[in-house]
Order: sequence, then C-alpha cells, then structure tokens
Amino acid sequence: MNEIWKKNREKLLARMEMFSAAVLFAGKAPIKRGDENYPFSPDRNFYYVTGIEREDCILFLAKTRTGVEETLYIPRDNGVMAKWVGANMTAEEATAASGIENIGWIDAFEEDFATYLFRSGVKKIWLDMENREWHGERTPALRFAEKVHCHAPQMVIGDLYPLFSDMRLIKEEWELERMRKAMDITRLGIEAMMRTAKPNQKEYEIEAAYDYTLMVNGAREKAFRTIAAGGKRGTILHYVENNQTVADGELILIDAGAQWQWYNGDISRTFPVNGKFTERQKLVYNIVLEGQRRVIDAIRPGVQFSSLNELLKEYYFTALKEIGLVETREDVAKYYYHGVSHYLGAETHDIGRYGDRVLEPGMVLTVEPGLYIEEWEIGIRIEDDVLVTAEGNEVMTAAMLKTVDEIEAFMAKE
Repeated sequence: MNEIWKKNREKLLARMEMFSAAVLFAGKAPIKRGDENYPFSPDRNFYYVTGIEREDCILFLAKTRTGVEETLYIPRDNGVMAKWVGANMTAEEATAASGIENIGWIDAFEEDFATYLFRSGVKKIWLDMENREWHGERTPALRFAEKVHCHAPQMVIGDLYPLFSDMRLIKEEWELERMRKAMDITRLGIEAMMRTAKPNQKEYEIEAAYDYTLMVNGAREKAFRTIAAGGKRGTILHYVENNQTVADGELILIDAGAQWQWYNGDISRTFPVNGKFTERQKLVYNIVLEGQRRVIDAIRPGVQFSSLNELLKEYYFTALKEIGLVETREDVAKYYYHGVSHYLGAETHDIGRYGDRVLEPGMVLTVEPGLYIEEWEIGIRIEDDVLVTAEGNEVMTAAMLKTVDEIEAFMAKE
C-alpha cells in the first residue's frame, strides 16, 4: 500500500522546482473543553502523500542537485500515557505505512529545518496556503509561513494548494474503490431511512436508521452532518437541526454521505414519509429529475464545468414557466439558488479550482439539482455522484433508486 504514497510524493516533487522544499502538516485535533478534544481527521493533502492517519506529524520534502530528501516527523513514545490513550506510532510503523525511511521526532523539526535551510541552498519553501477566512483560525501551515518569513525572510513561499488541487482532481483507481464503497454504504443508509420512515416521526428518528446502517457496515465516520429536512424545512439548503416532526403528507429531503478510509459518498434523495407523492409533489419532483438527467447526459470530457449549471437553469426556466411559477429567467433564482455540482473525493467539496475548468476523465462530480418552493412547503433535491470517463460518464450511484415509481414501490413493499 505504501507504494501509493511514494507515487504521490513523486507527483508532488515533479511539480516542485530544483532547490525547493515542501512542509506538510497532519494537523491536530483542537480542544473541545476540559480534557476533551474534537475527533481528529488528518489533513487530506498530508494524507495523500504519506498515508499517515495520526495527528501532530510533519512531512518534509526537499529537491536539490544532490537528490531528494524526505523525512517524516512523528511524536516520541508517549510512555505511561499509552495506557490511557494508546501508544504513539513507532518509527517502524511510520515507515511501513508511508514508505519513508527517514523518521524524525516532532520536537526536533524546527531545529532540523533551520539547519537544513542554512546548508542546503534551498530558495523556496512550499506550504499549503489554503485560507478561506480572513479572520478564521490560522492553519499550521499559515503559522509556519509567518515563522519562515521572520527567521528566513529571503525565502520565497510557494503555495501547495493549486498543486494538490490538480493532482487530487483526477482520481486514481484506489481512490475510486474507496469512493464506491462509501457511496454504496450511503445508499444502504438512505434505503434504511425510506424503509423505516413513518408520518409524525421526528427527523432524527428517521436519521437514526441511517446512522445505524453506517455503523453496522463499518463506516465509523460521516462525510458531513446529515440533512434530514421535513416539509418546509427542505427549502433550507443546509438545515441540520433534524429535530422537528414530519407530518403525514410531507416530503423529507435527505442529503447524506458515508466516509470510507477518508473518501466520501454524497447522495440526496427526497421522499414522502407516508410512501406516496401528492400530485403537486410528483410534478416538482419530476422537473428536478429531468433536470438531473439533462445535466448528467451533458457530462463528458471537454465540457466546461460552468456550462452544466447554465444548462439546468435554462431548463428550469422553461419548466417552471409552464407551471406558472416564473415569468423571467431571473425568477428561477427564487426557487433554485445553488450550483448543480461540486468535486467529490477525500473532501465532500473536494479541492480544485472551478472557473473556466473543463471536464477531464477521472474527475468525480456530484449532480444535485434542486427546487425549493417555500410557498408550497416543497423542497426537493436529487443528487448522484458521477465519474467523467473517456467515453462520457458513469453514474457511480446508479444503484440508488430514484424515480417516483421506484420510491413508491420500495416504500410500499417495506
């Protein structure tokens, strides 16, 4: 398995100039309160080139005329604390997992780094400079960049984010295998919700069937907090309270994803808790379903990513005008106010620039059209995960039932 991480490090090094070095941080679970921490989740770029799932580790890579140097820094033996929280990873375990022979101790990293800069002739330091919030929490890479600027102001800082965006955007087979597993468990969980849903249940009671199904299938983590939005709450895109009663005759919008070995599925389905769509619900549902079909049919290499959303909005204008909801193209935004797709992978909204990007084989996209008609108390979203192939596309979640007839038949049988 560590051959995967070796190959990924080679891909990164190939994008780095001569006389440059890269530093990547695994991250550390923040303190929740008292002596409790939030659950740890490894930085995905760090994981992509190491395969290491432990916190408080650092990868150092360097590329000079004398060759490539790579060192993985890990915490030292934690002694008696092993009896409380488990033993820290040993140097041998770190090498076996990552394929990196040179293992250092995390408390020696900064001194080693300073010494290396002095003797190596390195002129550029690559760091992951992703920073989405100006006033947000500073990442380890951003904090380290400040130290580099202070102690070695002659160094140029390069941004690893676009490099990883390009590398991770095109999925390899081992990644697709993990994603297929996550998607299949997600499907089982949503089917469990359909199977057990009844009128006048709390949203969290319906969600519980999903959580149970994930756990018994070995998915200990979710890709994101589950959306289980009944009735009018389905018009709120990221409703996650899931604590209200879903009345007889109402729809419930589910947006859910399981995580498998740090890779994600992401599926949305909307269904009536009593198992039977009303005529109005069916009308809106089929508009969304047809919109999704048109977008999926358009996915193939060479297509501009942004054109998918424009295609959907154009169709929505025609369909919604026919049923009297809109008069102008601008009116569509009253009922559809998000994009139809995002990248999917080791992160639910996987890294990668959009802009004028064109589709390439190996990309995985969500296709998630929705309509949110507050005055009708109808929110519907239908989402599948789609792989761009050389010939066109593959709907990776095709096994998930989707049409009105399929949903009603499944719920009637159960």
